[in-house]
Amino acid sequence: MKHDILQGLGVVLLVLGAQGAIRQVVDHGNAGLLGRLPGGFAVGITVHVLAAVGGAVLAGRARAASRAAGRDS
Repeated sequence: MKHDILQGLGVVLLVLGAQGAIRQVVDHGNAGLLGRLPGGFAVGITVHVLAAVGGAVLAGRARAASRAAGRDS
């Protein structure tokens, strides 16, 4: 159960980070939720990419832990 929740959170982070990065690359002025961060485009794109990578890592590790626990699905 714990691994399923972590995997879900990882996927949510991956999706939000990826869509935010794509949106910001297409429209530099649209920072979305990160509009209040100082640093402008560079900081915003960095945070989005880190969220996407972090989400992918979290989801992957949760999936591997679930498989190691014998819950192969």
